[in-house]
Amino acid sequence: MYNHQCNVVIWATIAACLIGFLPSSQGYSPREDARMIAAYKRELELNHAKIGRQLVHQATWASVGTISTNKIVENYPMVNIISVDDSDVLGNSTGRIRFMLTDLDFTGPDWQKNNKVTFMFTDAQNLNCQKAGMDPMEPTCARIILSGQVKKMEKDNASYKPALEAFLKRHPAGANWMKFHTFYLCELVINNIFVLDFYGGPHEVSASDYYAITI
Repeated sequence: MYNHQCNVVIWATIAACLIGFLPSSQGYSPREDARMIAAYKRELELNHAKIGRQLVHQATWASVGTISTNKIVENYPMVNIISVDDSDVLGNSTGRIRFMLTDLDFTGPDWQKNNKVTFMFTDAQNLNCQKAGMDPMEPTCARIILSGQVKKMEKDNASYKPALEAFLKRHPAGANWMKFHTFYLCELVINNIFVLDFYGGPHEVSASDYYAITI
């Protein structure tokens, strides 16, 4: 009975969408109806949390936004490119976004004054959208936007050494960054997640659902 009721609701929704999208001056279009139904079914099947985790894991870098402390653009949004990794020592995804910062760059001083940051990952980073003939701005060119705070990882914490080892496997240059440019390892404390992977606007994903995904 429950499945039957769900099906009734789904098809009623589809019918409402079809009626809403078709101007009164147009006649019935089986092809257009089929296209819209197929799109609706696809949207129902998308696992937004899983798509977001995959985008994070496949990326080696992210765009990061902060509130600038630079005197020239103070209090304006600042965007930077940060090398990232979410792996454990075996290369498996943890969802935990680790990265290195230095106070010689934009992001380092910014987070210490206003610890609010936003990371963005997009499937365009690996040219997947271009290969599929999609513009990076198309909603079907998936992206995940994560907002939260920077947490500097302390060297005496049990999680520090394996996190650093995993990061350096993906970014060997990081060893020199730490030695010569006072870089330090950080992690993003996630507060909010939005995933845009289809038409109809972004989907809010909870941090717990994001971390629960296995890929």
